[in-house]
Amino acid sequence: MTAIPFAGVSPDLIYKVAEATGVEVRGKHNDYVTQGNFARHTGASCFSPVINIMRDPRWGRNQETYGEDPYLSGIYAASFTRGLQGNDTRYVRASGGCKHFDVHGGPENIPVSRFSFDAQVSERDFRMTYLPAFKRCVEAGTFNLMCSYNKINGIPACVNKELLIDIARNEWNFTGYVCSDGNGVHHVIEDHHYFNNSVDTVAACINAGCNMELSRLRTPVYSSLVDAVNQGKVTEDRVREMVAPLFYTRMRLGEFDPPEMNPYSRLSSADVETDDHKALAVEAAIKSFVLLKNDGVLPLKLPAGSLKFDAVGIFGPMADTAVQIMGSYAPEAPREDIVTALEGLGKVASDVHFASGCNYTQCNAYDSEAVVKGVSGTQVNFVMLGTGQAVETEFIDRADLELPGQQKALLMDVLDNTPADVPIILLLFNAGPLNISFADQDPRVSAILECFFPAQATGDALRHVLLNDVDGAVPAGRLPYTWPLHASQIPPMVNYSMEGRTYRYIDPSSAPPLYPFGYGLSYTTFNYTATITADVIHAGEPLKGEVTVSNEGNVVADEVIQVYIRWMDDTLPAPRLQLAWFDRVTVAPGQNGDVTVPFEVEARTMALWISDGWRITPGLMEVYVGGQQPFQKRTAPSNVVTMQFRITGSKYLGRY
Repeated sequence: MTAIPFAGVSPDLIYKVAEATGVEVRGKHNDYVTQGNFARHTGASCFSPVINIMRDPRWGRNQETYGEDPYLSGIYAASFTRGLQGNDTRYVRASGGCKHFDVHGGPENIPVSRFSFDAQVSERDFRMTYLPAFKRCVEAGTFNLMCSYNKINGIPACVNKELLIDIARNEWNFTGYVCSDGNGVHHVIEDHHYFNNSVDTVAACINAGCNMELSRLRTPVYSSLVDAVNQGKVTEDRVREMVAPLFYTRMRLGEFDPPEMNPYSRLSSADVETDDHKALAVEAAIKSFVLLKNDGVLPLKLPAGSLKFDAVGIFGPMADTAVQIMGSYAPEAPREDIVTALEGLGKVASDVHFASGCNYTQCNAYDSEAVVKGVSGTQVNFVMLGTGQAVETEFIDRADLELPGQQKALLMDVLDNTPADVPIILLLFNAGPLNISFADQDPRVSAILECFFPAQATGDALRHVLLNDVDGAVPAGRLPYTWPLHASQIPPMVNYSMEGRTYRYIDPSSAPPLYPFGYGLSYTTFNYTATITADVIHAGEPLKGEVTVSNEGNVVADEVIQVYIRWMDDTLPAPRLQLAWFDRVTVAPGQNGDVTVPFEVEARTMALWISDGWRITPGLMEVYVGGQQPFQKRTAPSNVVTMQFRITGSKYLGRY
C-alpha cells in the first residue's frame, strides 16, 4: 500500500487501507498454514501501527509514524487498529500491535545508539505528548503493545513497571499482551547493563508486565524463565497470568477452532493485490501528496489539440526505482504491480529524456553531463529527489536536513540549463523534511510536490495529480509535521523536552518554519464560515459546532478541515495550540456545492496534565476553523474563522 501522512487522508481512508492490509495478511497467513509454513512474516499477528511522535525531523523512523501531533496520531491509530482487526464479535482478522511503547522517537544511531539511550522526560511531556496516542490505540482494542529499546528516565522500557502495569493495565485497563522489540530484552543486559544475567532480567520483565520476548538469538533471555521460577524470582502464578493474553489472542485469531467457524478462514492469497486493492493504493497515494508550491503551472495543460507533450525531461535518482518509493517494512509487491514515477509520467509524452544523474539514492557519484544534455528540447522538466530507505530508515538517522550527496547539484543543473519558458517541477520522495528553502524561493521552480513514499501506485498517482485527469486528483494533503526553515531551529536529538518542538510548542514568530504543520495547497481556493453551538460550556462537556466550506474555484476538490483550540490563560501549562478535530470533504464549485459538516471537540482534548492528573480548568478558550493552522506567516489561500468560548467550573478526569 502506501505511507499515510496527516489529514491529507481521512480516518475513513486509514480504516480502508488497514482493512485491505488485514485481508491480505490473513489471506496469506491462511495459505502459509495450509502449507505448514510457520517462518517469519507468515503470522496473523501484526506489529502495526507505529504511532510514536515525530519529535525530531532527523529521526530515521519518521517514515513509519503518523506525524508530530498526539491527537492526530491517536485518531489514526484507532482507525487503523479497528480496520486491521475487523468487526467480527468472535474472531479477529489480524491482531494489531501499537509501537513503540513509549517515549521513543530517536536517536537510532546519531549521536548515540537507541539500544543504550536513556530518554529523560518530564511527567507533563510524558502524559501530554508521548502517551495519548497509545491510550487511543488501547481504547480501539489493540491486542499488543511493543515496548521500545530505550530507557525511560533510567529504566529500560521492557522492565518499566510504571509504563507497562501502572499506566497501561491499571490506568487504561489494557488487557492485551506486551511484546519486546526485537532483541529488546537482550539489550537490557548487553547495552543498558541494567542486569548482568538472564535470570534476573526475565524475572524483572515478567514482573514489570512484558508478556513475551521477541528475539532473534539462539538462546532468548526468556529461556531462563524456569530458572527464575525455581529461584523464587517470579511466581508460577505470575507466569500463568502473563501467558493468558497470548493464548487469548490465539483464540480470537481462531487457531483452536474448526476453520469453518471462522469467517476469515475463507481468505487466501487470491485476496492479495485484487483490483479493488490496487485501486485503493492509487487513491491512498493521491490523497497523501502535499502540494507545497505552485506558480499556476499545475495542473499541467497539454498542448492544444494533443493528448501528450512532445517531450518531457525526467531526472533524479527517485524516478526509476521500485524500491526507494516503498516505506520500510512494506510488503514485497510483485514488480508487475509497481508503477515507478518514470513509468507513470512517461505516459504523458511521446519522448522522454531520462537521466538518473546519480549512481544511487545517496548520489555520491553524479553525471552532470547526462542531466544537462537531457534538459534540451523538453516542454516540462520533472526533478525527482529524496531519501528513500537508503538514507532514512530504521538504524539510520540523518546528521542534517540536506539533500543527499549531489542531489542539489542535479537540481541546480536542471535550473541553470532549462529555458525560462519550460516549467520545472520538483517532486520529493522523503519522510522527514529536507533543506529545500532555495528551491522554494527560486522562481525557476514552478511547483514542489511532497510525495513521501507512495509505494506501488507512485507513477499512476503522480500522473493523475499533475494532470488532474480523474475524479479526486486535486491535491489536498497536509503536512503531518513542522518543516523547519533552518536546521538550527531543531533542538538536540537527545533532548526529550517538547520545548521548541512541533507546532504545539514552537513560537512561529521567533522560529518561522519553511512550511507549517497542516500546510498544503490546492488547485482551487476555499472559504470558511463556522459557528459553535454555545459560547459557554461547563467543564467536561464537548464543544460542538458546524462549519460550511465553499469552493471558490472551478474544479471539484477535496479540502481538509482543521479545528484547533488555544488556552487564553498564559499561566496554564498548555501547548501553544492544539489540533482538536479534522476531516476531509469533497467540495464542488459554486454555492450549490457548499459542504456543511458538524464537528465536536472532545472534553478530554481541552484537558491539561496538572500536578497529578488531567484537569479541565475554567477560563476563556479560542477555537480556529479552517484549512490550515492559524497565526502562520506561510499560509494557504483560504481563511481561518476565529471564535471564543468559555469553560465554567473545573473537572478532574483522573490519571491516564
